[in-house]
This record gives sequence, C-alpha cells and structure tokens, in this order.
Amino acid sequence: MDYLWAPWRIDYIRRDKSGEERCIFCQKPAEDNDEENLIVYRGKYTFVLMNLFPYNNGHLMIAPYRHTSDFLSLTDDENREMTELTKLSLQVLDTCLSPQGYNIGFNLGSVSGAGIVDHIHQHIVPRWLGDTNFMPIIGHTRVMIDGLKETWKELHDAFIRMKDAGNSD
Repeated sequence: MDYLWAPWRIDYIRRDKSGEERCIFCQKPAEDNDEENLIVYRGKYTFVLMNLFPYNNGHLMIAPYRHTSDFLSLTDDENREMTELTKLSLQVLDTCLSPQGYNIGFNLGSVSGAGIVDHIHQHIVPRWLGDTNFMPIIGHTRVMIDGLKETWKELHDAFIRMKDAGNSD
C-alpha cells in the first residue's frame, strides 16, 4: 500500500489561528486580490482556489460562496456549478500539469480529516507515478515542481482560456 505522506501539513495545523475570525472560504473571495488569495477561477455560485498547503503541485479546492458545511444543503445551482468546475479543473490541470491521475473528494466533518469543517469544499489532488516517494518521509522535504505563484498564473490563465473557448459548459 502507498501512502500520500504530507508532514508539512503540520505547519497548517500549528499555525497561529488567533487572527482567523472569518472562514477563509468566505474571506478570500470577498477580497479583491485573487492572485494573493490563490483563487484561479470564479463562477457565479462557486470558485476554485489553490491549496496554500498542497499535497501535490496543482492541488485545487472548489467551494461555494455561501457558507455551509452541509453537502445536502447545496442548492442545485451550487451543486451543478461545482460539477462543471470540477470538469473544467481537470481540463486545466491536464493541459498545464499532465498528471497521471487524481484524488477528488470531500472531507465532511472533523473525523474525516477535514481541516476546515464549517465550509464545504472539494479537493482535487493531481497525482503522478512516484509522488509518494521517500523525500517527505525521510528528508521531511516535499518536491514541488513549481512555486505557488507561478502555478497560480499558469492555471488562472488556462481557466480563462478554456472557459472562453467554451470548454466545460
């Protein structure tokens, strides 16, 4: 069995939370700085952003603008757009990063491993053969093929190009 080991996630867990009064999935889209907030695409009901503490390069999250933790409370519009943005995200990641596979899903509730339980969000984690190698385990080092800002620019531009071209309607 292979494990996707992410010891750097401890930085997220141990971060200073004292200034975090608002939900990041509510706060980030309310601000007017998508690059700083790693938002690569905005839909009408949902948005796509990069994970600040990624498991792999290109790790995306899709969340509704509306604050809810309950999957069953998603509106038809939110649900539909999340599915559309999942498809678009896969097209963008395939074009930009050429992964060999994906892990896609929700962590609902703290016992499922959700780091943010109060605002539902879906993860899309690109995967490559060998991405569960020894570096994170032995060297406490993760190999990211590109920086967050460089990846943001590439993915953001691809989202706009592909959506404008009519992909993923």
